[in-house]
Formats: sequence, structure tokens, C-alpha cells
Amino acid sequence: MGMQVGGRRGLTADPNVVPLIDILLVLLVIFMIIPHHQTGLDANIPQPATGPEEKTPQMEGVIVVQVLSDGSLKINDESVSWDRLPPRLDEVFKERARRIAFIRGEAPVEFAAVARVVDVMRQLDLSVGLLTPKLEQSR
Repeated sequence: MGMQVGGRRGLTADPNVVPLIDILLVLLVIFMIIPHHQTGLDANIPQPATGPEEKTPQMEGVIVVQVLSDGSLKINDESVSWDRLPPRLDEVFKERARRIAFIRGEAPVEFAAVARVVDVMRQLDLSVGLLTPKLEQSR
């Protein structure tokens, strides 16, 4: 900072901004260089399978119990009677780690039939999901 004594008004001061500009330029250069030297974390992205898929117990297909409009049942397109439903579901899920099954009801089916299937599945300690037409179209 320069200072001058005397003159018309007496004491006057003129700020010296050259050192401030030097500091500003140094900071500008630092912030321009820093982003070019930053690196992120390495990420392993899953790759698509190239060979044929092997069936493992965890990768087995989804179990869908269909409740048809005439009151009959199907497990993955295999007809099952109402009295055979609990033992058949127990057989299917005996060796599976994931105990999840889905219910699909036809349009004119009564809710009581679907609720009965849900009760049977809950008694067997299965997780129950409902398949709707919009959900199946989005797959």
C-alpha cells in the first residue's frame, strides 16, 4: 500500500492491488489444474453372460399359481386340485432357498378363491406376490 503525505487534502492512501492480483492468479491456476488429476474409485461392472446359463437352485424359474375363472388351479401350467395345492407347493419349495411365489388370477375370478390361495401359501411360510396385467406387460 502506498501512502502520500501532503497535497491538498492532507493524508491520502492508494491501495496497491498488484499482490492481490498475483494471489488471485495463483489460485486460479491451482483450481484449473486440480480437476485434471482427480481419479475416482475403480468399479467392476457386471458383464453379460456369453455362454449358456447353468441352472442353479437359486436361479430356478419363478413359481406362479394361476387361479382360473372356473375355480381350478395351475402351478406353472401344471393342473393341481385344491386339496393337492399345499403338498405340491411344499414339494416345489423344499429345495429352494428363495420361498417366493406369485398368484395370477383370470379376469372373472372371485376374490375369495385368490384369498384362499394366499392363505394356503402363508401357512406354508411363503412370500406372496400378485401378478397384474400391467405388471406382466412391463416385463
